[in-house]
Amino acid sequence: MRPLLWPIAAAAAGLAYASIYEVRAFTLRRVTVPVLAPGSLPLKVLHLSDTHMTPGQLKKQQWLRSLAELEPDLVINTGDNLAHLDAVPSVLAAYGDLLDLPGAFVFGSNDYFSPVPKNPVNYLRGGTGGNWQRTRDLPFEELRHAFEQRGWTDLTNRHASLVVNDRRLAFVGVDDPHLNFDVLDEVPADPAADLAIGVAHAPYLRVLDRWNTLGYPLIMAGHTHGGQLRVPLYGALVTNCDLDRARARGLHTHQVEGHEPSWLHVSAGLGTSPYTPVRFACRPEATLLTLTEIDSPGSLS
Repeated sequence: MRPLLWPIAAAAAGLAYASIYEVRAFTLRRVTVPVLAPGSLPLKVLHLSDTHMTPGQLKKQQWLRSLAELEPDLVINTGDNLAHLDAVPSVLAAYGDLLDLPGAFVFGSNDYFSPVPKNPVNYLRGGTGGNWQRTRDLPFEELRHAFEQRGWTDLTNRHASLVVNDRRLAFVGVDDPHLNFDVLDEVPADPAADLAIGVAHAPYLRVLDRWNTLGYPLIMAGHTHGGQLRVPLYGALVTNCDLDRARARGLHTHQVEGHEPSWLHVSAGLGTSPYTPVRFACRPEATLLTLTEIDSPGSLS
């Protein structure tokens, strides 16, 4: 092969791997979060995000249905469920028995607006490329109603509480910060709850800062796709928000000076836009978080 053809061949092989194999290499990640009071029994929380479902994604739907076998105590969904006007039945079928478990959710931009072609270079430059003035055309109200009918709690700019395995969990949630739809209040975390959790689609710093200062020990978000395209030994190229690249996915902490740190879990998510169906060094994922007592060592896997 001519020397000049090697880079072209390598690029073609990388694109084939990213668009044919890795984008469908669904992975369950497990993390332990030492966030409960001493003496507490563990709680298993399944974090789902950025499913970006279309009706024809049968492998993704089958894999999602299998997650019910994990028997989580709670499901947290951080949005971007839809990528097609007719995807609601597919989303509900994919989540399946998980919808019968205690759950809470917020929506992201791709629950409201159908995907459109965008210049991927703008994404890599850190731009969102979104036109949020257009009409919300995805059936998000149908999806909201279906989630609530099955018992999941809507956290869209709301506070709520759930009793899970005899533990009272307090929640605060916001509508998508990526769209500037979030409404942040000054209500501190409920000190009477066994655990207070903040839930957002996009992990913008203004949201993380507010919830850390208000005493929320655990914050959960998605949106970043983990960078979607990662460079080995370098990590995510972008986060598509103002969160730093080092925390584009996984379990980290967030701390405003003078306050105790909060645990922050950012899901790399399960899907992509139909117009950019590639992932590299960043497999689509769901995460099972095992919440343990504070004295227990945290671990990642």
